[in-house]
Amino acid sequence: MATTEQITTAEQLLQAPDLGHCELLRGEIVMMAPAGFEHGEIADLIAAALTVFVKPRGLGRVVVSESGFHIGHDPDTVRVPDVAFVRAERRPPGRIKGFFQGAPDLAVEVVSPTDRVSEVNAKVQEWLDAGCRMVWVVDPETRIVTVYQGRTQAVVLRASDTISGGDLLPGFSLPVAEIFGS
Repeated sequence: MATTEQITTAEQLLQAPDLGHCELLRGEIVMMAPAGFEHGEIADLIAAALTVFVKPRGLGRVVVSESGFHIGHDPDTVRVPDVAFVRAERRPPGRIKGFFQGAPDLAVEVVSPTDRVSEVNAKVQEWLDAGCRMVWVVDPETRIVTVYQGRTQAVVLRASDTISGGDLLPGFSLPVAEIFGS
């Protein structure tokens, strides 16, 4: 197994499949603890709802955790959202065997019990700085979804609200209550 001291680039990370769940943050490995069952259920529900909307319309692709996005260079940064959407026109033809080059159009981060607010906020800003058009932060503890569209636009949604796809996914909607099983 490659040691973390040797892994400083996206290419090296790609060649270390036995490393476990991690991200590369400005050339440094960041190990990630397993998130738990509730986290997986929420991510799966969101991915399924997006896929049911996106696939028949040919809008692009929805991917789940373990799909890395190479969003920074020199030093390299590879981030892994819990769920992501990439528009069809941004996806290169054929199979993408490595990390996607650039940010997804939508990144969904489900907050884990071990996540720190400052780390989640920093990750949101990284996604937006890298060109992500929309970021959803889903917090199972507070049962709130915060939708970011740019650095200055954040909307807080509660159980009685509905997530909209906005300009990115016109016509998509998902009741927040469904995400948390309410």
